Amino acid sequence: MEDLKYSITIDAPKEKVWDVLWNPETYNQWTTFFSPTSSFKTDWKVGGETRFVDMNSGNGMYSSIKELQENELVNFVHLGMIKDGIIDTKSDEVKDWAGITERYELIENNGKTQLNVETQTSEDYVDFMNQGFEKGLNKVKELSEK
Repeated sequence: MEDLKYSITIDAPKEKVWDVLWNPETYNQWTTFFSPTSSFKTDWKVGGETRFVDMNSGNGMYSSIKELQENELVNFVHLGMIKDGIIDTKSDEVKDWAGITERYELIENNGKTQLNVETQTSEDYVDFMNQGFEKGLNKVKELSEK
């Protein structure tokens, strides 16, 4: 697994950036670079259930929140896949990457927010993730600064 880190400074308070990241109305706008019909659903509880799903296929990732400090930090741990509505946490394919995290940290200083993202992926997906996060975080910046 490759460790990936991304950072962007946004001229907006952290509460606004958090809302752009996780509001259903804006989430798809910045995640479209990963999947044009991205959606997510969570109970916003540590140890609870989170699903990152493609709205067209219904397929995606089954995850949980490992750490949560509203408007400051959320750390998702990916536990399995969802395919045809069925959650898979036990197949060999899933075991190869289960446990990777996706961590979003927002640090505000003088009205500007530094958004830091850390995740892991296999070598096969490094370019895809780099392009997705570069474009996606720029979209978060654009939406947050409106």
